[in-house]
Amino acid sequence: MDLTGRVALVTGASQGIGRACAVKLAGRGAAVALAARSREKLDEVAQQIAACGGKASAFAVDVADEAQVKEVFKAAIAELGKIDILVNNAGITRDQLVMRMKRADWDAVIATNLTSAFLCIQQVISPMLKQRWGRIINITSIFGLTGQTGQANYSASKAGLIGLTMSIARELGSRNITCNAVAPGFIETDMTSRMGEQFKENAVKMIPLGRIGTVEDVANSVAFLASEEAAYITGHVLSVNGGMLMG
Repeated sequence: MDLTGRVALVTGASQGIGRACAVKLAGRGAAVALAARSREKLDEVAQQIAACGGKASAFAVDVADEAQVKEVFKAAIAELGKIDILVNNAGITRDQLVMRMKRADWDAVIATNLTSAFLCIQQVISPMLKQRWGRIINITSIFGLTGQTGQANYSASKAGLIGLTMSIARELGSRNITCNAVAPGFIETDMTSRMGEQFKENAVKMIPLGRIGTVEDVANSVAFLASEEAAYITGHVLSVNGGMLMG
């Protein structure tokens, strides 16, 4: 799964799954544009990649802001020459039961988790069409398939990503551009580390493989979908959940 000569842009690359994806893609030979809000954290990731002989550039951006998204993609293409691989990973949670959820919390999650992917995809379509090659990978969630109590906004945004993925796959497939989604289950990240130990213990009981997933598990799947080995896969949702959800 050699990605030498390819250029990837990863949103939410400052930590967790996004960081792991960026490091993995760089390890496979791709130059990586790192995008997230925190420039300081992005610089740390860029240094980590450089220390291993890879190439990475950091771009601070609020992916929910259309103007910022446009500027960052222009800057990334100007610096790295092109974008072959887009990983839409940026995401937030604002958990609350529907009856108590504030409109602002709904809007923030939809904007960051779903609308941002739409905005980023728009920026890479023309370049990918011209080069007749592209990989678009959206990080959704098991809860986009099952729903989750207290996460109506998050689950809706992740379900929306699945619909977006399939639509883009149909629109761009004839030009050798694939669009797929990765749906992680329970993954050990900063976001999940805030959950109680009892919650984690209960979660593990529902996972046939008997363990919580790692960010590496997700990154490996993203690297595969970004490669030539996945050239005949598009419109697919790859579940990385240890068997927590089957079918």
